[in-house]
Amino acid sequence: MTALLWFRRDLRIQDNPALLHALSLGVNKAVFLSAPAQWELHNLAPIQAHLITRQLNELKVQLGDMGVELVHLRCTDYDSQVQSLIDYCRDGGYDTVVVNRELELNELQRDEKVASELDLISFQSDTIAPLGSVVNKQGEMYKVFTPFKRAWLKYISEYGIKVNHAEQNQHYPSAIEAEAEDNSDFVFDYPMKDSTLWPSASRVINEVIPHFMSEKIFHYSRLRDIPSVKGTSGLSPYLAIGAISSRHLAHTLISHDPELLHNESKPEFSWLNELIWRDFYKHLLFHYPNLVKGECFNPKYANLNWPHREDLFHAWCEGRTGYPIVDAAMRQLVKTGWMHNRLRMITASFLTKHLLIDWRHGEKFFMQHLIDGDFSANNGGWQWASSVGCDSQPYFRIFNPITQSKKFDPKGIFLRKYLPELANIPDKEIHFPHSYLEKINAQNQYWAAIVDHKEARARALYFFKQP
Repeated sequence: MTALLWFRRDLRIQDNPALLHALSLGVNKAVFLSAPAQWELHNLAPIQAHLITRQLNELKVQLGDMGVELVHLRCTDYDSQVQSLIDYCRDGGYDTVVVNRELELNELQRDEKVASELDLISFQSDTIAPLGSVVNKQGEMYKVFTPFKRAWLKYISEYGIKVNHAEQNQHYPSAIEAEAEDNSDFVFDYPMKDSTLWPSASRVINEVIPHFMSEKIFHYSRLRDIPSVKGTSGLSPYLAIGAISSRHLAHTLISHDPELLHNESKPEFSWLNELIWRDFYKHLLFHYPNLVKGECFNPKYANLNWPHREDLFHAWCEGRTGYPIVDAAMRQLVKTGWMHNRLRMITASFLTKHLLIDWRHGEKFFMQHLIDGDFSANNGGWQWASSVGCDSQPYFRIFNPITQSKKFDPKGIFLRKYLPELANIPDKEIHFPHSYLEKINAQNQYWAAIVDHKEARARALYFFKQP
């Protein structure tokens, strides 16, 4: 057997089962296959594409230390990936390809074509609990998060978390060392947006994660919903491209405090809960692969006739709704490629409930801009917010953007950062300056609201009650 290792969204040496198996087979060559035409179809954000190039550059250095050469094969789409890989293997005398499995439907179909020509050995690497291991008594996927969480905790308590520790003695190049390398091998014919405000994955592993685990995690539950502070871990971009393993994170956390599996009142559990949510959406995609086709998980809402208005959609995209918390969040997304999780819920609720615009438009826009864009989490979050998905919020729960703003950014610190035109608005008025500016007759700086909250809420309730 002569094997080749194929990297996809598993761009790491830490806790990488495909890499471990490939090394046991004596593999000394690995490939990454770009596919810009396919990435465009899948709405890959330019800032995430840039992060991928940087991570590939680090990975090349790390693999080189392990005696493995990483080669870039330039393709266009998944069909050309199949043919390019087959040709490369035939020319190089490889009969086996080792991979970590991807869950999305197009990726599964691509791998089936490869497997028809080559021996494809695949592993699970992107969930903490193995796919298919957390099911109800009927052997079916849970459709509500809370019972899934209970079963997940029970499974982990009984079986633990299996992590690949083979790389413990391997050298992690520093961020400066790795990024100084020539990365011309990983230039893609794809739009790029600079991602260097985000540290390299090696720095995150060596510095950010230890600091978060030892200091910030204890305050996570208290600060995670406040967009003006760095209260979250900031690890989602690295999880999305597979530069960091969620299994490794959970294993590190639970090894430090096994009681977390039995005591949800501990402050650290709030962060573990987010990792379980991530697993929930991955397991959901595993059991329901047709989610990639834009289907509502709840068939009751499959035929909703969304009254789409292009002008309202563009106002939402550009941060011109007149509701500062929504507008600041959208401007944050477009400017930085990231949005605070609380704000993702607020903006998604606003688009689907206040503006009655199909959730799929928002899902696509987010993927086109997010540095941490991940199909399962993004799809699950949008279906949750729009009340059409698995364990979604009931349609009659509609976020009030004004009260949300007052609760999570009371002094308008976050609002003023991304809406400098509101810098001089008093704290009490900044959450909905429409009325205040109208009252003082500030014609030249009028901040118009595109919909009235009370009227929009009534429309949404009527809309979702329709058969």
